[in-house]
Amino acid sequence: MTESIKSLFTRDLNQLKKEIESYQNEDIIWKTDKNILNSAGNLTLHLVGNINHFIGSVLGNSGYVRNRELEFSLKNIPGTELIEKIEKTIEAVHSSLEKVSEEDLKKHYPIEALGYTMTTEHFLIHLFGHLGYHLGQINYHRRLLDL
Repeated sequence: MTESIKSLFTRDLNQLKKEIESYQNEDIIWKTDKNILNSAGNLTLHLVGNINHFIGSVLGNSGYVRNRELEFSLKNIPGTELIEKIEKTIEAVHSSLEKVSEEDLKKHYPIEALGYTMTTEHFLIHLFGHLGYHLGQINYHRRLLDL
């Protein structure tokens, strides 16, 4: 299961890189419009922060310190820097999940991130769904606004 989770996170984080690289106009990465309240750039920062915190720091003891507020307030970070952050996140997923055994997946996740106790396996599946949700938003953002 751990290998499958690692593989799926890697696949979708690589897809996130492709989405950011696919913007023809880098300024559009930071654009919001009408009811689109979060830019692709801020969603990318949010995903990187979320995964580095909940997988890298909590499970992998990476020392990553999350600033969730900045994930949504920072603007105009170059696309190349976003790509670097995604690549470092892939590395954090790999190094952290290598420390998680199949037995660890059945144990309680160390913190109640959603307000209730759950297994590590359950929470990792939740995090993967969260990644997929925002990845879809970024894809739609690009296709709507990067004309």
